[in-house]
Amino acid sequence: MRARWCALTTPQSAWPWYNIGMISDFQKRIWENKLNRGFNTTDVNQEFCLLYGEVAEAYDAWNKKKDDIGGELADVAIYLYGLSEMLGLDLEQEIKNKMAINEKRIYKNGVKLS
Repeated sequence: MRARWCALTTPQSAWPWYNIGMISDFQKRIWENKLNRGFNTTDVNQEFCLLYGEVAEAYDAWNKKKDDIGGELADVAIYLYGLSEMLGLDLEQEIKNKMAINEKRIYKNGVKLS
């Protein structure tokens, strides 16, 4: 567990995978799959509801200690990436921007001070 903690608290410039573009690649592949299969690509309200449903399924899998928690979390990510593409957002860049903000924040006992 210590290695995972270190990876999550290491400055982003030290992450070996940080600039790979992995999230953008996933986002494009997920969007192409939606287009190719005739899935929703225009109804933002519906996509938020479907995302919410996937989060509920992931929670249920965790709460009931089911073996498919990984697959349920993958579904959450797939819907999130698809929604981001639908809204014209580069989720990878949004995450980088938000992490830069979060890394500058000051916390004490898990409570944000600034």
